[in-house]
Amino acid sequence: MKKHKKYIFITGGVASSLGKGLAAASIAGLLERRGIKVSMLKMDPYINVDPGTMSPTQHGEVFVTDDGAETDLDLGHYERFTSLTLKRESNFTTGQVYLKVIENERAGTYLGKTVQVVPHITDEIKRRIHTASENCDILIGEIGGTVGDIESLPFIESIRQLALDEGAANVLFIHLVLLPYIAAAGELKSKPAQHSVKELMSQGLSPQVIVCRSDREVDEDTLDKISRFCNVPRKNVFQSIDMDSIYKVPLEFHKQGLDERISELLGIWAPEPKIADLEKVVHNFTHPLREVKIGIVGKYTDLVESYKSLDEALNHGAIANQLKFKPIYIDSEQLEKGTNLDEIFQGVQGILVPGGFGSRGTEGKIKAIEYARTKKIPFLGICLGLQLSVIEFARHVAGIKDATSEEFQSGGEHLIHYMEGQSSTGSKGGSMRLGSYECHLEPKSLAHKIYGSDKIQERHRHRLEVNNMYMNKLIGAGLVVSGFNRELNLVEVVELKDHPFFIACQYHPEFKSKPFSPHPLFKAFIEESDKNRK
Repeated sequence: MKKHKKYIFITGGVASSLGKGLAAASIAGLLERRGIKVSMLKMDPYINVDPGTMSPTQHGEVFVTDDGAETDLDLGHYERFTSLTLKRESNFTTGQVYLKVIENERAGTYLGKTVQVVPHITDEIKRRIHTASENCDILIGEIGGTVGDIESLPFIESIRQLALDEGAANVLFIHLVLLPYIAAAGELKSKPAQHSVKELMSQGLSPQVIVCRSDREVDEDTLDKISRFCNVPRKNVFQSIDMDSIYKVPLEFHKQGLDERISELLGIWAPEPKIADLEKVVHNFTHPLREVKIGIVGKYTDLVESYKSLDEALNHGAIANQLKFKPIYIDSEQLEKGTNLDEIFQGVQGILVPGGFGSRGTEGKIKAIEYARTKKIPFLGICLGLQLSVIEFARHVAGIKDATSEEFQSGGEHLIHYMEGQSSTGSKGGSMRLGSYECHLEPKSLAHKIYGSDKIQERHRHRLEVNNMYMNKLIGAGLVVSGFNRELNLVEVVELKDHPFFIACQYHPEFKSKPFSPHPLFKAFIEESDKNRK
């Protein structure tokens, strides 16, 4: 007898940014630890083809998969909470759906029929859902945005149809709602959640499970009211309250029995989840030996979401060392104004310069790199951080005074230039060097010691590279090129010998870090920064 594939679809109501991605990732992590083969999908209703051209201050970071897709940041949560390595099929947008349907229409695929939202757009959405579910027992799909948004209507209709196609016993709808606390009344209010479920039902969906988001414990009377007025059994109503660590969320869900209830509703027998790795992560987070302060020098210092994977990877490194990570966000433009760097970096134990684009704030980042180099402060540079490290070294050590990047200005010595096939003009979306590439590490280098391997695979997202014309002069001045892509003749890792910990990489190691399996670069960087407690 053919085993039916199962589907879980998660929607959100009342407000955006409730944490649907974290809820989906937590559920996936628990089911996977029960021995169930899961996969995940994020469906984004916005019309952009992908988030690659969207400002990180508006939409958060762009997460990159092994196969080179620029995706929503929630895929980072999905990978961090599970053992999954997701692909481009794990995220799609309204823009991608409409683009495909229009291409089909132009090619005559629809044989002259009138192209409509139903069935053509909804069929394309369902096709993509089935593609994402090919190699799993359960697909967990999250619909971005909020129920009631105009742009999400085709997605709601598609999963309604899919439940009809696959059979109600094989599809589970989970609705995440906000319970706001009204201080004047001194209580949580359930009415917005009731209206959200009513809106969802008006679109043809009845959630079997409701998860209540709140900044505090939800009392039994309120949970009973949600059950009664939303037509959901009380045992199917759960809560998700604010936590000081996102890695406590799956354990809290398990404590309430959410994963067990999901298994029952989908008719799946599975053993208790093996959660020892998550419990260890939470233990180390809850019982840190001390705090470690890391200065993150960037131009998006007001929004953590802009550097989401980076922030989490630093947390992973701290948790692995049983430390509490304390980020100090430093606006690189402020460093360009002649401020006292000793005051700015007072108490900072390590300095990190992350990736980014454009010339704004780069001179401030170069000042921070010089400070870390000369003051012997542990330093980690990522992507643009590597490129600026090379420029700083060229200017102040190798004697190339007007060293710069082709991205910043047309004149000067271009220590950093556009890769073959890349330029500042042309299409921006999905056109960079993206995805996983091989890197060979030099024996006895710091990078080799950290990774414990001669060869590694890391994810990239960039257009520019180190100009190899200058490599002999830089190496002669003391720069160590410890990581190299032989196929593309590309510098991947640089470091300094006369420094306790100075390393920069062209790739984005943060994309592959998990709390129970921290990336070795972040683990080593935090460990060395902790030694710099003076």
